[in-house]
Amino acid sequence: MRRTHRPLRNPLRVKPLLLALGLVLAPLAVHGEDLMDAYREAIANDPVLATADAARLVVAEGVPQARAALLPQLSAGLSLQQFHGGGGGSTTTDANGNIIETGAGGHTRSRSVSGELVQPILDLSRIASLRAAQATRDAQEETYRAALQNLYVRVAGAYFNVLIAQDQLAVYQSYEDAYKQEYHQSSERFKNGLAMAADVSQSQAYYLYIKSQRITAQNALKDALRAMEQITGRQTGALKKLREDLPMQPPAPADPKAWVEAAMQSNPAILAARHVVTADERHINAARAGHLPTLNANVGYSKYGSWSNVARGGAGYGPGTTTVGLTLSVPLFSGGLTQSQVRQAIHQRDEDSGVLESQRRQAARDANNYYNLVVDGIEQVQSARDSVDSARKSLASMRAGYEIGTQSLTNVVVAIQTLAEVESEYTVVRHQFILNKLLLKQAAGTIDVHDLEDANRLLE
Repeated sequence: MRRTHRPLRNPLRVKPLLLALGLVLAPLAVHGEDLMDAYREAIANDPVLATADAARLVVAEGVPQARAALLPQLSAGLSLQQFHGGGGGSTTTDANGNIIETGAGGHTRSRSVSGELVQPILDLSRIASLRAAQATRDAQEETYRAALQNLYVRVAGAYFNVLIAQDQLAVYQSYEDAYKQEYHQSSERFKNGLAMAADVSQSQAYYLYIKSQRITAQNALKDALRAMEQITGRQTGALKKLREDLPMQPPAPADPKAWVEAAMQSNPAILAARHVVTADERHINAARAGHLPTLNANVGYSKYGSWSNVARGGAGYGPGTTTVGLTLSVPLFSGGLTQSQVRQAIHQRDEDSGVLESQRRQAARDANNYYNLVVDGIEQVQSARDSVDSARKSLASMRAGYEIGTQSLTNVVVAIQTLAEVESEYTVVRHQFILNKLLLKQAAGTIDVHDLEDANRLLE
């Protein structure tokens, strides 16, 4: 099987001498769990997707926060003070600059009410920051979409890995049964003087060794089940199997360049990187705007009153004061801070531009690679199927020859190994073919739940 940079890993990459006689798989329950059942559980319980969703919501809050800096800012204040006199009369100035006379041994209380409304009229830095926040939000939306698309592939990969592990275990079990049978037959032939002691020892060694390997296969299946439970959040039950008659259809369109072009337009990793670069451009504008003046409109209101326990009858509020004006702020020098922030924003833009180019090249490579794997997989699956038929016929012939003495036990063992190897490879390439079709659409950025439903229809 051809390797890709993101393969469906074979749970048991075994040596040729450890392969089994054939797949003797017990039929699973008719109403077993299917791929869509696993997907629905993953949507509800997968921590990776939940993390991506939470990150999306966190980043989205940056937009209203950046917008708030451009909206009216309203504040209100209330002040209450008490001034105590000494032995004689005294004069005190309150927080608002009002002169308060306090009699001997008395006190005076003052109270002021104020309110202020500030509306930014011109602040290019804040405008650029808002646009940067919007681009960052869009980037995170694409990152979440990439996580969702990756979930389709992760669920399918984990599901198929379980099926492969089950098939591989069945191979080992049948392999163990085959060598056990050869061991008993050679023992009987030795007792009857028809075989040598070396044949008995050889068959016993193969039998005991593959028995230990069957235990390893059982552990590999348990791990594949745990990997699926890691995504779905619950124990995996009986799974429906991939049916034998798979549709061997080439990709549509039948042109790798079309898939690459689709990736450039739709791959969420590329789109997210583009939005990040756009956000960086906005941050550069915001940093440069630190050199520019800002203009705010201000409306203020204040009212003051005082009371004294010495000077009776003078209590009360004075007239309210309203101020309306414009505030122009011109930055002159900030110790080089603004220039440094501009340089930093430019370097960040250059870094993220490199990430964007890397994403583009990776997506183009993936689209080409998975396209070729799907096309070659059609012939690969057919060849593996034919190899299984040939290996079965060869084993039957070797067994018959061994019974009449024209074939050695070694030839029978080799035939068993060959059949086990091609059956093991056949189950891998069948599942890998379906997964590669999903990976091709993921590389193009066009995979959705309908593709998972199409794969689910191939189960029985």
